[in-house]
Amino acid sequence: MSSFKINFNVPPFTGKEMEYMKQAVDNQKICGDGIFTKKCNEWLENKTGTTKCLLTTSCTHATELAALLSEIKEGDEVIMPSYTFVSTADAFVLRGATVVFVDIRPETMNIDERLIEAAITEKTKAIVPVHYAGVSCEMDTIMELAKKYNLVVIEDAAQGIMSTYKGKALGTFGEFGCFSFHETKNYTMGEGGALLIQHEKDIEDAEIIREKGTNRSKFFRGQIDKYTWVNYGSSYLPSDMNAAYLYAQLELADVINDNRLRSWNQYYKGLTPLMEQGVIELPFIPEHCVHNAHMFFIKTKDIEERSKLIEHLKSNGIYAVFHYIPLHSAPAGKKFGRFSGEDRYTTKESERLLRLPLYYGLKEEQVAFIIEKVNEFYGR
Repeated sequence: MSSFKINFNVPPFTGKEMEYMKQAVDNQKICGDGIFTKKCNEWLENKTGTTKCLLTTSCTHATELAALLSEIKEGDEVIMPSYTFVSTADAFVLRGATVVFVDIRPETMNIDERLIEAAITEKTKAIVPVHYAGVSCEMDTIMELAKKYNLVVIEDAAQGIMSTYKGKALGTFGEFGCFSFHETKNYTMGEGGALLIQHEKDIEDAEIIREKGTNRSKFFRGQIDKYTWVNYGSSYLPSDMNAAYLYAQLELADVINDNRLRSWNQYYKGLTPLMEQGVIELPFIPEHCVHNAHMFFIKTKDIEERSKLIEHLKSNGIYAVFHYIPLHSAPAGKKFGRFSGEDRYTTKESERLLRLPLYYGLKEEQVAFIIEKVNEFYGR
């Protein structure tokens, strides 16, 4: 048991998970691509409008799949923000590519689309926008650049399920989109992810790579009488028991989403006076974006103030955390990548950002207590 009264995260649980996992066991098909995996794929296809969805063992593996399908190779360059999780870069570094980091917009913490073009060289192969906190990057500009320079777009939508940009689901703009179902996400299977595929031409290759380089998926559909090794690949299939756990939450996706949004909105309203007094900054949601309340963060004056606020909340039984250390400042970031242009905001903003507890089932009185303690810290 945690010593905190209010944990930073509690994985979502609806009550149907164990029943569905038992059904998976009773079906005597608990490996990959069982009944519940198919249910999840279909749900995600219907919800997002993507051409094809393939559940994976993680968002990391979904991104690796996308890198393989995009034929990223040694000597290629891939553009992304430095303010992201290591998996965003790892998928391309594993292919021998150089990661080129671009500064972020301070208001959304997303890649600054106005700086991407200056980072493009003859070696650039792909752009990887990261939709931080489930708030979309400026996808119109990014897609225009991709078309102009013939680049692949792979969306890191790990935090972006249920979010939209101008009415279109995140993960469905580029050739590929990647979701996460890690235990810290809005919907979870413990460890897991999904690859969204937009073009029919990529589906068969994706199935082959995901099935260890075999055409086993076609065999199971009865399209061929035996399957064989036809390309490189790996095992990116999650257990159907994990998929069963996830499906119980997808069935209640809107309920979970609305519950998170209630907490998010309560935070925003309760902390707005501090923002108006210029004491803290709150998240900014562009008007053409619909977000999924993946997280609620505030920005303090600087890293010292953030550290003191974390300790103040901790002393009151509230577990609040900061987020990524920018990748370009990490040892591997220096080894495998480079920063394009000036780091005006990435480091500075990352040192100010503090994430408050937010999860399905967080009580209104708990949010009110957290708001009270933040105000108390600032003497309000």
